[in-house]
Amino acid sequence: MGGGYVLSCCSTADLTETHMKERDIHYVCFHFSLDGKEYADDLGKSISSADFYQAMSDGAETGTSQVNVEEYIAYFTPFLEEGRDILHVSLSSGISGSYNSANIAREELLEDYPNRKIFIVDSLGASSGFGLFMDKLADLRDGGMPVDKLHDWAVAHRLELNHWFFSTDLTFYVKGGRISKASGWFGTALHICPLLNMDDKGALVPRYKIRGKRAVIKEIVKRMEECAAGGTDYDGKCYISHSACGEDARAVADLVEERFPRLNGKVEINNIGTTIGSHTGPGTVALFFWGKERTA
Repeated sequence: MGGGYVLSCCSTADLTETHMKERDIHYVCFHFSLDGKEYADDLGKSISSADFYQAMSDGAETGTSQVNVEEYIAYFTPFLEEGRDILHVSLSSGISGSYNSANIAREELLEDYPNRKIFIVDSLGASSGFGLFMDKLADLRDGGMPVDKLHDWAVAHRLELNHWFFSTDLTFYVKGGRISKASGWFGTALHICPLLNMDDKGALVPRYKIRGKRAVIKEIVKRMEECAAGGTDYDGKCYISHSACGEDARAVADLVEERFPRLNGKVEINNIGTTIGSHTGPGTVALFFWGKERTA
């Protein structure tokens, strides 16, 4: 086990179960509901991504709930009983209270395990951007970085993980109150695809209104050209996540691979999980890469 300590995150990092296991990253599950039935957001084991988004398209009501203090205590305790330290990275505090719950659990557990180290980091990220951040932390752990140094590195570099999103379906943005009904109607009529990113507080912020899917695909890659470390010479990894729009995700990935010849491997495409997806609905594509520090 890399580093002798536990590297952990929330299921909302939207990586596959295989990826988590291969990188020795532990995760704790958020929760969601579909027409009143409760499920764990467990990387697609309880319900497949395809079935989930089809249910949303068919009108199913969704809801989400974060990991509470008691769940964190139950999740962390076995690791501590094994004598292992923990670095847990949470979903952005800009969109969830999970970070606060994890910190409360930490304070309680340190009273019972005073000789252990428990670090909680606010990722200020979400979905596979959070996942790309975890992948880098696993690289550093495997390279021998001790847990306290890894904590410091995570806090120092988390805003360098760039998050860009667009949506071709405004239905659930209107339903969730993120876009007014009037804006949603005009946006749909004019084929407007909002382009958003994540700011330095870890909150989603609308940045541009792009007309047409083809144009927004070009625009999101243009943002990567401007913001990625090294520009088109970027040689890091790139992740994409999507909600039931695999062709759009593939189109973005193809353009990224064409424009960034030094990319570290192919673009990795994942599904937006059920927690984030409950709020975006189908039709969202998200692009993640290392680059300029988010300052606003």
